Amino acid sequence: MARTAFLGLGVMGFHMAGHLARAGHQVSVWNRTAAKTTAWKKAHKGEVAKDPATAAFGAEFVFLCLGDDPDVRIVFDALEPSLGAGMIVVDHTTASAGLARELYERCKAKGAHFIDAPISGGEAGAVNGKLTIMCGGEQSAFDAAEPVMAAFGKKMTLIGDSGAGQLAKSVNQICIAGIVQGLAEGLHFAEKAGLDAAKVIEAISGGAAQSWQMENRWETMVAGQFEHGFAVDWMRKDLRITLEAARENGASLPMTATVDQYYADVQAMGGARWDTSSLIARLTRDT
Repeated sequence: MARTAFLGLGVMGFHMAGHLARAGHQVSVWNRTAAKTTAWKKAHKGEVAKDPATAAFGAEFVFLCLGDDPDVRIVFDALEPSLGAGMIVVDHTTASAGLARELYERCKAKGAHFIDAPISGGEAGAVNGKLTIMCGGEQSAFDAAEPVMAAFGKKMTLIGDSGAGQLAKSVNQICIAGIVQGLAEGLHFAEKAGLDAAKVIEAISGGAAQSWQMENRWETMVAGQFEHGFAVDWMRKDLRITLEAARENGASLPMTATVDQYYADVQAMGGARWDTSSLIARLTRDT
């Protein structure tokens, strides 16, 4: 079993660190808000560290699961003195590819390794230990980290060099944005046409229109229930990173840019913490 540190016990990290402990790994946790570490310690076997450097000291694997680039940079700066030869830092935050490449070089200078490894699957995936993990970095580091990440991941893929994992997560979010908007418009159209949404979904869900979003979110979307997943605030953060990357590489993302502004509308409606399926709310707000 591995000696691990887990930094960031938010909606996802709390459960991911728990899976590591249940799998028998040694786990030292740290979180900016101490109440989260107290709650984690009550639920799981492991140690609570006073700061990132203490948590990381002597660890074979250091996992990060934070909010955005500035959060990652602050925590990495704090743990950097504890980096040692052979240590593997795995960042599960959805952050920029540029930051991933920078941290890869900073780890390399210490003889350590860095893997950018953003995750998909939402809170349910974290709770059930069935996350999808998109990775960028060296093959040898990935091979070493993969069996440890298996505690909370169902599918782990090395996409390419450092930064490739973050860019793959952007692809993921681009696809989700389009699918959710299409489903929202379809359900809105069905309502306006006087159709029974349940019968429509029954008819089309076995064909080319089928998607995870359709299977898992259509009922709550029709009911106006948006407390079931990834928050709009976080989706806009991810889309900001995606659109910035697109400006750098020359990709044309007109649909993604449009849906990002639709999510801005949802935020203005008070839906910052609603889940991403709340796109339908802006279509039905005046009906």
